[in-house]
Amino acid sequence: MTSELDSLIATVALLRAPGGCPWDADQTHESLVRYLVEESHELIDAIEAGDRAEMIEELGDVLYQVLFHADIAAHTAGEDFDIQDVAAHMNAKMIGRHPHVFGDRQASTAEDVVAFWDDLKAEEKPHRTSVLDGVPQGMPALALADKTLGKAAKVGVRRTDANVDDFDDESALGAHLLALVANAREKDLDPERALRAAIRALGDDVRSAESA
Repeated sequence: MTSELDSLIATVALLRAPGGCPWDADQTHESLVRYLVEESHELIDAIEAGDRAEMIEELGDVLYQVLFHADIAAHTAGEDFDIQDVAAHMNAKMIGRHPHVFGDRQASTAEDVVAFWDDLKAEEKPHRTSVLDGVPQGMPALALADKTLGKAAKVGVRRTDANVDDFDDESALGAHLLALVANAREKDLDPERALRAAIRALGDDVRSAESA
């Protein structure tokens, strides 16, 4: 019996095959990036709204992007992989990342798992020389700042300011962040650019600490 997922894979293949949809056939990995970003943000909106129907739709849109890229690769010389290769790689990765489930390593709490994940990632990617390697710089500035600060803390580099208000809830924090952006606008400052500059400086400090 054909599953719904198999049917969707077949639909993608048909749309991109000769005699299918000209637009689909013309797409490349690069041309689809904008749609992947857009669909990902729409999924986030659905999750935050808690709308089940929208979540199903937006998860489907993101899934479609994955299948689209895999079908392009299956018909591109030098790439030659399909969705089964993607799934096989991810399955092996998840099994390898969970030795406490599939192996003999012990972990009774989420903290135990986080504690040895870095070691597992280092074994998977020995070419990485910094904790910052692999952090996508195209992330929104706030998400990138949070990610970079987490990585920086692993090598003892921190950004703290005794004058910063101590927030107990996200509502107050959000209002404060919004006020900072409003203040920046009044002074004709670009908060996104300013934060990215601060993140780059933090990155420099991290790499200096690693070198030392």
